[in-house]
Amino acid sequence: MDIQVIGIASALILLATLLRQIYIQWASDDVAGVSGWLFVGQMCASAGFLVYSWLIGDAVFVCINIMGLSTALLGQGIYWYKRRQLAAGAIPRARRRVGMRDRRWPGAMRTQQ
Repeated sequence: MDIQVIGIASALILLATLLRQIYIQWASDDVAGVSGWLFVGQMCASAGFLVYSWLIGDAVFVCINIMGLSTALLGQGIYWYKRRQLAAGAIPRARRRVGMRDRRWPGAMRTQQ
């Protein structure tokens, strides 16, 4: 078994989880619980791994790290877009709280407003 398979499988699992998180972020009407710094950190780390992969000549990991950097850029773009929408009032306040924890009832989840 080629040891690179372990790294490739791990990277693909990470990419799948990042893509799922980006989808959830896109479908949500709020940015609560999402930090813009998360994507900045991911972009820096992915760029570093990309350069490292390039310097050691590992074409597979160059491609995987390009995909990782792309998910970070996409996530940051969605974060900025949603923040602007919320600031401009484009998303009605009633829709923003759906699925968020109700502070009046600890442990309760709001399902509708």
